[in-house]
Amino acid sequence: MGSMVGDVSVVLSKGLKQLKEEHHPLLAMLEELHRITIIMEESPDRTLFEKLTEHVKNFCRKLDPHSEREEGVLFRMMEQYLGKETGPIAIMEYEHDQAKNYFKTFLEAAERTEHLTEKEMTEYSGLIKNAYYTLTQHFSKEENVLFPMAENLLSNDEKQELYSKIQQI
Repeated sequence: MGSMVGDVSVVLSKGLKQLKEEHHPLLAMLEELHRITIIMEESPDRTLFEKLTEHVKNFCRKLDPHSEREEGVLFRMMEQYLGKETGPIAIMEYEHDQAKNYFKTFLEAAERTEHLTEKEMTEYSGLIKNAYYTLTQHFSKEENVLFPMAENLLSNDEKQELYSKIQQI
């Protein structure tokens, strides 16, 4: 067997498994966002831009609690072992912030949809495409590297605490 990135053979505890499983519906929503951005690039349309805006709002409503479970609980627990300023946790938080900024900038622009030109709508749709690429790669890093790492780092008590705390968010 060749070398693999991350250890996919690790069996994840309940909390980590939940975080991983939350990625599936988010990825499906991201695929739909990406599909709309591609159409927007080819033929910008105000109605489609408004549809994209609604999809982005729905996606953010689903993403926000997931991000909070990771940032507020998992990352805080892992940084006791890995530190906060550099390394995997710093990278993961940076990518969360990057994606959130793409969505925030897009949604701020979308508040004035009726004043946007087709060119501007296409440019702002590009932010969602950037968020798509950022998050699909980010989820892959979490699933293949970060979650298995957490499984190996955290004690059984910490894994139980992780599960309990993420149920409250």
